[in-house]
Amino acid sequence: MPVLCVLFSLLGASSNALGTVFQRKAALNVPATRNLQPRLIADLARQPVWVAGVCAVAAAAALQALALATGPLALAQPVFVLELPLALVIGSRVLRRRIPTAGWWAIGSIVLGLAVVLVSASPHGGRAQAPMARWVPTVVLCLGVVAALVAAARGRPPGAGRAACLGAASAVANALTAAMMKSAADTFSAHGVVAFLTVWQTYGFALCGVLAVFLLENALLAGPLAASQPALTLGDALIGLTLGVTLYEEEIRLGWWLLPAAVGFALIAVSTFRLARAVPRIHVIPS
Repeated sequence: MPVLCVLFSLLGASSNALGTVFQRKAALNVPATRNLQPRLIADLARQPVWVAGVCAVAAAAALQALALATGPLALAQPVFVLELPLALVIGSRVLRRRIPTAGWWAIGSIVLGLAVVLVSASPHGGRAQAPMARWVPTVVLCLGVVAALVAAARGRPPGAGRAACLGAASAVANALTAAMMKSAADTFSAHGVVAFLTVWQTYGFALCGVLAVFLLENALLAGPLAASQPALTLGDALIGLTLGVTLYEEEIRLGWWLLPAAVGFALIAVSTFRLARAVPRIHVIPS
């Protein structure tokens, strides 16, 4: 298991979590009527805390690129499942809230479940670049799912349901961004800046990344962090692993190793939803 890949992914997840909390804090000051409107970004950009959040997300993107350059997509993306517990831990400090004991148990279970998944699956190998014959259906399918989730969100009133749909849409866009970023990072590493600026994946991950951020902002505005973050984090990890295997032909251990991997995923899923239920019970710490 590439140590650098895991390290950069952990740092990226931490930076993303910090950015998510800052952006959530900024979203609390924007009227809900701005949801799914381009003006939302302009309103948020006036707040220094939102700008700090965007900088943290940008740093996370750089760390993610380093992770993808040093290891497989199927290893790097699942580590980002830690973004949820990290976001809640950081949020408990920034938003002055207290995490209950059940929340801490859930956080520990998520970490344990991720360790079981990564050790059992042991993602490795794969190709540096994917052929266009795989890129075309992948991009079409992912963008189609994003469009369907956004349509579902528009049909729901503001609240947990809309936030979950938009969080899931952002997860798909995030995973696709990572897949394109991996290809662009390899081009940069192997052929330099000029080649990096001439491949379509460079502009693809930039545009898809902006889409993912826009969807995340709307998810944070549409409803509670407990609704959007689980959909975002779990979806990003699962779709990223799937794209690594199907697009880049990365390998995971099969056979009886699938059993502990499934147990690990189940532990992550159950703990994530338990953590989400615990969030509304977090108490505000008196100033």
